[in-house]
Amino acid sequence: MASNAALFDDVFIPVRGQAAIPIEDIAPWAVFGLLIAMIFLYFVSTEQGAYALFDGMYVHEYVHDGRHLLGFPCH
Repeated sequence: MASNAALFDDVFIPVRGQAAIPIEDIAPWAVFGLLIAMIFLYFVSTEQGAYALFDGMYVHEYVHDGRHLLGFPCH
């Protein structure tokens, strides 16, 4: 029975009475995630469409299908 108890002893299940994660620990990761999301959105929606930072059509062709999947026009 001891081996069965070890299988169901999950350390990732929260225990009542533990404090929530402080906002000071979450804020830097939230800002980082928002920055990555905005960079992704720029490349899918705008790059080599209305505005281009890079020469050629390489970025446009790379994100072309994703652009149509998300509803951004490009033609």
